[in-house]
Amino acid sequence: MNALILSAILGVVMMFCGFLLKRKSAVRGIALTGALLLLVFNILEMRGISFLSIDTKGMMEFDRFALLFNSIAFGCTLILFILSAKDIEQVGVNYSEYFALIFFILSGVTLVSSFQSLLILFLGIEIISIPLYILAGSDKKNLKSNEASLKYFLMGAFSTGLMLMGIALIYGAKGTFSTGVMNIITEKPSVLMIAGMVLLLFSMAFKVSAAPFHFWAPDVYDGSPIVFTSFMATIVKVAAFIAFVRLFDNAFGNLHSYWRLLIAIITAATLFIGNITAVFQQSVKRMLAYSSISQAGFMMLAVYSLNSDAKEGLLLYSAAYSLATIGIFAVLTRLKDYTFEGFNGFARKQPLLAATTTIFVLSLAGIPLTAGFLAKFYMLKATVFTAQGLWLVIFAVLMAAVSVYYYFRLIQAMYFKEGVTQLIEITPGFKLTLVFVAILIVLLGIFPNLLIYWYYF
Repeated sequence: MNALILSAILGVVMMFCGFLLKRKSAVRGIALTGALLLLVFNILEMRGISFLSIDTKGMMEFDRFALLFNSIAFGCTLILFILSAKDIEQVGVNYSEYFALIFFILSGVTLVSSFQSLLILFLGIEIISIPLYILAGSDKKNLKSNEASLKYFLMGAFSTGLMLMGIALIYGAKGTFSTGVMNIITEKPSVLMIAGMVLLLFSMAFKVSAAPFHFWAPDVYDGSPIVFTSFMATIVKVAAFIAFVRLFDNAFGNLHSYWRLLIAIITAATLFIGNITAVFQQSVKRMLAYSSISQAGFMMLAVYSLNSDAKEGLLLYSAAYSLATIGIFAVLTRLKDYTFEGFNGFARKQPLLAATTTIFVLSLAGIPLTAGFLAKFYMLKATVFTAQGLWLVIFAVLMAAVSVYYYFRLIQAMYFKEGVTQLIEITPGFKLTLVFVAILIVLLGIFPNLLIYWYYF
């Protein structure tokens, strides 16, 4: 509850900063301080120190799973601000309003990570989505940004309709919005219940860009300003997955025989489409968009499994994937050419940045000694324990092998191809932050309990 109230207040504060503060450095300082406060207040709540105690009437539950994910989301947002806050200046004139929208999105993230009612889930999803429509089209002079915003809005409105219809059907079947009550099965579920559950599944699959509901993601990610693409493809995506897992665990856990095969098909399709399509991309930004779809396929394994290993793995995956992707996008913003050729000779000009980028790429590919490897391992382990998904595990491993090809193309361009990389000015602070993120990824790859410990203690 600390983070929910504070993030909403910070959003309002950033709105007022738009006309009260003229210096962009002051706006940036307040945004960084706000993100740090969010992280500190949430960690304090994990330790039992809550400044506000509000009775949510059972509609929300701030358990260890929710609070730890919130800490991951706030920590990654803080790192994003440190790396890319200055890049937001290049997007448009409404500097402080962009930060306000991000803080409002974090309010929605807090809601979807802790909901116990379908109404809170709907509110959280919409609080996340509506500011994102604006951020996607914030580069008003760029037609691709305008197109991204319009596509995202139209597709998002359609998926919201599916969600509302699903919620209405479930309410008609059970007479309640409480997810805990829905999980109490005393008889065979009605047709209304099954139909509502399927509509919610499709709606959530759209939010996480799982196939065949992924078609909006490449164009939206490619057209949006790169700093907002970084936020959208990481923190927002993993928040939607936390909501996905929470919904199916709390509301439909006892109905897994009705939805598990459907989830398996969606997972396999997502892994196949994301990885195969990424192979043919010439733009690193667009490759990362399809890569995010393939990563969504791995995270879908947590929804398929719904056991303790799946939850641990999803938390680790959230941190590993977000940190690595934010790091790569931060480097990408410093380049004038977003194609693979733009990275030719990068290692000779910026050896430190090339080394950190390599670590990020290796983590996304799931190479050992990186957090990405253990995150994928936890997902596969959770799926094996279901005793039904061995074929899905084998397929996921094969698709992970395919992903190595397009990730290593980036390493090949940096180290083994000749070229002159055109870079925007890089500060020592930027390099230091990237090194910190790279070290964090390696540490989590060797000592995953540094994160998972907080889930239990």
